Amino acid sequence: MSNAVTRRIADLERYLPELTLPREQIDAYWDDVLAKAADKPLRDRRTEVETPFPQLLAYRVEYEGFDDTRIHGWFLLPRSMAGQKLPCVVVFHGYTGSKGYPEDFAAFALMGVAVFAVDIRGQGGDTGNGLAQSYGMTRGWITQGILDKETCYYKAITLDALKALEWAAAQDEVDETRICVDGVSQGGGLAFISAALSPVPAIAVAHIPNMCHMDFGILNSTSSLSEAAEFVHRFPDRLETVLDTLSYFDNMNLAHRIRIPLFVTCGLKDMVTMPETIYAAFNRVNAPKTIRPYPFSGHTVGGDQNRQAAEFISAHFFNF
Repeated sequence: MSNAVTRRIADLERYLPELTLPREQIDAYWDDVLAKAADKPLRDRRTEVETPFPQLLAYRVEYEGFDDTRIHGWFLLPRSMAGQKLPCVVVFHGYTGSKGYPEDFAAFALMGVAVFAVDIRGQGGDTGNGLAQSYGMTRGWITQGILDKETCYYKAITLDALKALEWAAAQDEVDETRICVDGVSQGGGLAFISAALSPVPAIAVAHIPNMCHMDFGILNSTSSLSEAAEFVHRFPDRLETVLDTLSYFDNMNLAHRIRIPLFVTCGLKDMVTMPETIYAAFNRVNAPKTIRPYPFSGHTVGGDQNRQAAEFISAHFFNF
C-alpha cells in the first residue's frame, strides 16, 4: 500500500541529477593524482601500547598521507587470534571527531576483525594539519584551499584515507583480500570515495555519507558544507570556482568507478547529509549495492544500522 514514506523512498530511488563534471574529465584527473601518489612513502611508525582490555592488542600508528603531516591512528587486534591473517576494517570518523579509543571498536574484535581507526587531519584527534593556506577561509576546515582542487582540504583528506588503506593492507596480521572501508558522515563520504579510488578494499560501508551531490549540499546542508556556503556568501564572485573544486571530490561524479559491494545507510529526516545527496551518488553505482533508508532518523547511526553493517561484513568475510 502506498503512503508518504513509500512514495518518498520511491522518488529518491529515481533521483538522478545531472553530473557536475564529465566522467572523462574526473577520471583523467584522478588517474593522474593516483599515479603521482603511488610512490609517496608512508614513513610509518607502529608502537604497541597497554590498555585496560587484556583481550585487545593495541598499537599507536603514525603515517604520512597527502603531505608530511603525521596522521595518527589505532591498529587493533583480538589477542586470542594472534598469528592469524585477519580481515580488517579501516574506519573514518565524522566531522570534528577523532579516531576515538580502542574500546570503541570492541565489537569488531569480537567478530575476529582487525581495526585501523584513523584521525582526519586537523580535527578532534591527535593529528595536526600541515596543509598550506594561501587565501582566507571560514570556520572549520572545509574551505581551506577551496579555490584550487590541487591544494584543497578535500584532496588532502582523500589521499590521507587512501594511504590509510595502503598501510592496513601492508600489515602482516591483515588478510589483504578482506579489507572493509567504513565510516560515518564525513567518514562515510571518505569510505565512499575510497571505494571509488582505491584497489585495496573488498567491500565498503558508508553510513549517512557526506561528499555526495555537493552542489545540492552547499545550498541546503546545515553542517560542514555550510562552511563553504558561508565562504561564497563572503566572496560571491568565487561561487563557480568553489563548485568546480567540490565537483572533483563529489561521490556522485565518482560512483561509476566503484566495483565492490557497497552498503549505505540514510536518514530521511537528515538535514546534514540529506537523502537527495546520498541517493544521487548511490543511484549511479553499478556494483552490488544495498541502501537502508530510515524514515524517522536524522543525522545519526544507531543500533540497527550498526547491526546491519556487521551482518554485511560477516556475510562477505566469513560466509555467514
